[in-house]
Amino acid sequence: MDLGLKDRVYVVTGGTRGLAAARELTADGARVVVSGLKLTPEAAAGVVEKLGGPEQAVVIQADNGDPQTPDRLINEARRAFDRLDGAFISVGGPPAGGVQSVTDEQWQSSYEMCFLGAVRLSRAFAAQLGDGGVIALVLSTSVYEPIPGLGISNALRPALAGYAKTLAGEVGPRGVRVVGMLPAYIGTDRQRELAGLYGGLDKATAGIPLRRFAEPEEFGRAAAFLLSPAASYITGSMMTIDGGARASF
Repeated sequence: MDLGLKDRVYVVTGGTRGLAAARELTADGARVVVSGLKLTPEAAAGVVEKLGGPEQAVVIQADNGDPQTPDRLINEARRAFDRLDGAFISVGGPPAGGVQSVTDEQWQSSYEMCFLGAVRLSRAFAAQLGDGGVIALVLSTSVYEPIPGLGISNALRPALAGYAKTLAGEVGPRGVRVVGMLPAYIGTDRQRELAGLYGGLDKATAGIPLRRFAEPEEFGRAAAFLLSPAASYITGSMMTIDGGARASF
């Protein structure tokens, strides 16, 4: 199936760690502006090469918590590709810890980065997108079920899901879609680190019906579909990508 991604332009935030979504988008002919918090010029050049070269990708250093970042990313997409069709917003994960152990400073910094940063980004993109535009926010299965030891995430992710659903209702009449992606057990460095904290990989995968972590590209393909015109009637929805681990519907 042709997803209709050719020559469409997407901003991918927090995309320099896994690159799964950006890789699948560019593989189907889209062009991307990818941002990351910690980037050297050498690292940025390497990411551009992985994504097909400068005709398909631009990579810049940006802090999702910075109020100036949304305008920077939008302007870069217009400058580089003279177009903007959507955004994939990933703001990273807050520190682990139960709600009784995390500090006020950790709550505040996580709110600024993970919640308010995502709100600012999505709000700015929504104002710029027209009919056919789309925003995907990367959340977590903690939207539905608290994850032990991730108190901050358990509080902020459901709040963002409510925000995303509200935004979808507001921008839908203009033909703009908003979706949430709820990953768990994706084989990223962070997920493997968390598995180590709670008994190791074997214990972590024992509760997954598919009995394995997902490969990052499996998540990336789901993202590419949701961002594409092929998903043109999907909005306000939360897609769980967890190998069946979530017990509820």
